[in-house]
Amino acid sequence: MKQLLLVFLGGGAGSALRFLISKSLNQATILPLGTLLVNVGGSLLIGFILGLGYRQQIMSTNTILLLATGFCGGFTTFSAFAYENQVFLKSGDFMSFGLYTVSSILLGLGAVFGGFYFSRLI
Repeated sequence: MKQLLLVFLGGGAGSALRFLISKSLNQATILPLGTLLVNVGGSLLIGFILGLGYRQQIMSTNTILLLATGFCGGFTTFSAFAYENQVFLKSGDFMSFGLYTVSSILLGLGAVFGGFYFSRLI
C-alpha cells in the first residue's frame, strides 16, 4: 500500500507540473513545444533516476517508485503526443507531423541515454 501511495503522490505532482508547462508553452508556438519539452525532459530525468537507482544503487526502491514511476510517469504524456499528431494529420499538416514525431522520438531516446550518462558522473 505504501508503494501505491508513493506512485500516486509522484504521479500527481508530475501531472500538475506537466499541465502548467503545457498550458503556457503549447499555445505559444506552432508545434506543441510544451508536450515536447515535458516528454524530453521526463526522458532525461527517468534515465538519470534509473541510472542512479539501478546502476549506482544510490536510491531505494521506494524512491525510484516515487520519482521514476510516479513523477516521470505523470509528467510525461504519450496520449497528448498521439492526439497532437492526430490533429496534424487531420489538418493535412504533414510537415509538422513529421517534424514533431521524429524530433520527439530521437530527442526522447537521446535524453534517456543522456540521463544514464549523467548519472555515472555522480
